[in-house]
Amino acid sequence: MYAIIETGGKQYKVSEGDFVFVEKLDVKDGAKVQIDKVLAIGGETVEIGAPYVEGAKVVAEAVKNGKAKKIIVYKYKPKKGYHKKQGHRQPYTKLEIKKIEA
Repeated sequence: MYAIIETGGKQYKVSEGDFVFVEKLDVKDGAKVQIDKVLAIGGETVEIGAPYVEGAKVVAEAVKNGKAKKIIVYKYKPKKGYHKKQGHRQPYTKLEIKKIEA
């Protein structure tokens, strides 16, 4: 059984036992998270919401909050002597999917 959920403006296909890196949520490590924005549930039959499936939710546990690897943002303009280097680390929350309730 799988579900397609929406969180942080992105969509994820998840199954029970999966680990998913999502945009940072305001929860502590080890806290339970309920995601009500379920777009579709699949298995033997597929149920698609309009826009969300009524009464469906995904229960997950926040494993950890962290930051992704650093990316370098480098800007320059040729022949003008303009160089700007900046780093960025995107914060995330790692979720473990515990249960899909239809």
